[in-house]
Amino acid sequence: MTSRRLTALIVLVASFCAKEVAAETPIRVGVYNFPPEAEVAASGQIGGLVTDLIAALNTRQTAFHFVPVVTSSLRRYIDFSDHRYDVIFFEDMSWGWSGAEVEATRPLLADTEVYVALRKPGRDQSFFDDLSKRRLVAMLGYHYQFANGDISEPSLRKHFNIELSHSHRRNLELILADRPSVAEVTVVSRAFLATYLTQHPDSRDKLLVSDHPDQSYQLRALLQPAGVIDARTLETLLQPMIEDGSYRRMVEQHHLQLPEGGLFNP
Repeated sequence: MTSRRLTALIVLVASFCAKEVAAETPIRVGVYNFPPEAEVAASGQIGGLVTDLIAALNTRQTAFHFVPVVTSSLRRYIDFSDHRYDVIFFEDMSWGWSGAEVEATRPLLADTEVYVALRKPGRDQSFFDDLSKRRLVAMLGYHYQFANGDISEPSLRKHFNIELSHSHRRNLELILADRPSVAEVTVVSRAFLATYLTQHPDSRDKLLVSDHPDQSYQLRALLQPAGVIDARTLETLLQPMIEDGSYRRMVEQHHLQLPEGGLFNP
């Protein structure tokens, strides 16, 4: 083969590869610290179910390339409005989205949040009856039923004796440290609690968990209206993972649950 033909072939292959790459539409996925659905370390490293899901979506098709974009529990609404990301997984519409212009998939996950205290002699479920009497530690920017979904730090501090943090793990460890002047009750999802107790089984008998939840929720993917991808297309991309059971396995690895009645039901 002459050098001229070889050069032409290289140019043709390069052009073809460039077109293939260009064919992958980038989809920016908003991610904030919401373990085990999504974890964002102080270093910026991302983990949790969302990373498994992004990897699977990128492996199974070539039309779109999903890329995580770090946001925060408080900033996620502004970043969505400013189009800094295209989709955010695992949100409940009641968490500040009901008045926003969003497109939503059908439920992808279900979970429940519970109150947790240190188990002590004579302490029972009545300890959770009046949270206004307790020193609370919870997550900044999270919507809690006991606070009627209020995420304003000044308002929460006005109505509750509460400390707000960025770490479920730290909150649980404050409870385990038996420092009632700092923390008596925290709120965590059953999935996070199960994950923590799997890693620290010696803590299981040390914790008192409420029988009644703070809230139960069904989590969806929320997308930009008229964006680069719509809810039906995203559901179509997820469908093969649902049918072959790989999505269920990913969910269960993180101690999470599928919605009651199954996926993608009306």
